[in-house]
Amino acid sequence: MLVKVEQIHESGLKLDEPISPELLGAALEGTASGLDTGFRATQASQLKATLRRVSGGVLLNGNFTVHVTSPCKRCLKDVELALPVVFSLNLVPESMARGDDFKDDDEKSMEKKERQQGETGGSFEIDGVDQEVFNGKTIDLDPIVREQVLLALPMNLVCKDDCKGLCSQCGTNFNEAQCQCDTKQVDPRLASLKNIKLGN
Repeated sequence: MLVKVEQIHESGLKLDEPISPELLGAALEGTASGLDTGFRATQASQLKATLRRVSGGVLLNGNFTVHVTSPCKRCLKDVELALPVVFSLNLVPESMARGDDFKDDDEKSMEKKERQQGETGGSFEIDGVDQEVFNGKTIDLDPIVREQVLLALPMNLVCKDDCKGLCSQCGTNFNEAQCQCDTKQVDPRLASLKNIKLGN
């Protein structure tokens, strides 16, 4: 998804675009990063975003919901999730990030530029907003969406907070049944003592 900066007018630019299954797959299955997350997309997503020119760059506000499935970390049962993703990014042109707009020895020019940036910021609050760099002419939303998908994924997914997991010996799901295995934990340093027979 490419957006040309020239398309962003004073009133801003609103987007309502589908997120392709290929893009979600690239994020979740590690096609782009080489790291498979273990999650899989279950349905398509729709990106709703607003882009506004602020402080020499572009303020991007976006949201979408990503529907995923992944095995529970304890019992391996598939868990389906609908993860809401909301993000704000301050997109800065490469030239501004490098400081090409002013000379290193011209402090007055830098101060003037900072004042202008503060004034053009208007009522939009960009303090504390994450910053990313773009080429100054076009904004590629695909890597931004991929990154936001990864940030939204839970670290340890369980089907429920009190999931009992699986028997380490026979694989029985303790949420559904109990097995007859001896599940007592034995210190491996003391395991050999179990075979000692004591005489009368």
